[in-house]
Amino acid sequence: MPVCHGDPDSFELFIEGDILYDAMLESIALAQERIQLESYIFADDEIGWQFAEALAARAKAGVGVQVHLDAAGSLFPGSRRLERYLRGEGVDLRRFHRWDWRHPQRYNRRNHRKLLVVDERDAYLGGFNIHRHNSRRLYGEQRWRDTHVRLRGELVSQARRHFESFWNGIRRWTPPRPLPRDVLLPNYSRRGRRLLRRTLAQLISDARRSVYLTTPYFVPDRRTQRLLMAAARRGVDVRILVPRKNDVRLAHWAARAAYETLLVNGVRIFEYLPRVLHAKTAVADGAHATVGTANFDYRSFFLNYELNLFTRDTLLCSRLQEQFLADLREAEEIRVEKWRRRFWGGKVLELVGWAARRWL
Repeated sequence: MPVCHGDPDSFELFIEGDILYDAMLESIALAQERIQLESYIFADDEIGWQFAEALAARAKAGVGVQVHLDAAGSLFPGSRRLERYLRGEGVDLRRFHRWDWRHPQRYNRRNHRKLLVVDERDAYLGGFNIHRHNSRRLYGEQRWRDTHVRLRGELVSQARRHFESFWNGIRRWTPPRPLPRDVLLPNYSRRGRRLLRRTLAQLISDARRSVYLTTPYFVPDRRTQRLLMAAARRGVDVRILVPRKNDVRLAHWAARAAYETLLVNGVRIFEYLPRVLHAKTAVADGAHATVGTANFDYRSFFLNYELNLFTRDTLLCSRLQEQFLADLREAEEIRVEKWRRRFWGGKVLELVGWAARRWL
């Protein structure tokens, strides 16, 4: 079952890939006008082909289908076959920032967003990519642990506007003032990039009781480290949950390079043990939360294109906090005394990871 559900204008939270994919495919099958999909990874596997065939069926039925994939993230063996199939069935497919030897730096700026918008009814946003790694049916008990949310009501219109702006290459965006209680924040403009970071910083700096942060790639810049340590020093219960099993080894080393400074300043760090953790959430005081595509690392803050929901919805914030605490029960806390006695070779790898932190 999804973690959280409510009335038609509320949120639905997903932590299991099979349940999420079934819901997304059902929404796609019911589409009457438009389907708009962004994914960093759209794999040429069983899950990818399920989505490809569902999208193709709606395109053949006259529904407008737009698919925006990142060129680097979806660079898989067989991906060209998937691409040819979709285009042949009438899907409007684009790859973001294909390799161009004249502009090599552009390839490094990736569309990391995972967004599905169907008509004016449903929008889905979060950390789940479209691949078998998140499926218990296909990948077994070692499936990746992730978080996604279904949006309804006015947020669907926000999601559509953000998809269309990015699709059309519009990098200007004027945020509403004041920000509404529930808002989608992109970072495809300079102003948006600053606002996303500032809103995340405010979530931490305004906390009075707790900050619970889950991220697969924890490579915080100096400003973020200072915010977390300042919160801990004023008595806030600051806990960070990261994976012990990581699909990007260099990012794992870089994260560990920041541990000791945070630990000695009162920040508590936990490593999730059972499987790869890919969720990106933060909850402050059980009353202000974010869930989306942005990691706590340099790439999400300064390079990638991301999209996050910020919300003060009581039920969603409560469910995100409950899920964080449930995940902690399968994690090991890192203690500073033991951490200082770790193998010297690990310290060398941490230095290597930290040196490469801006490129991970």
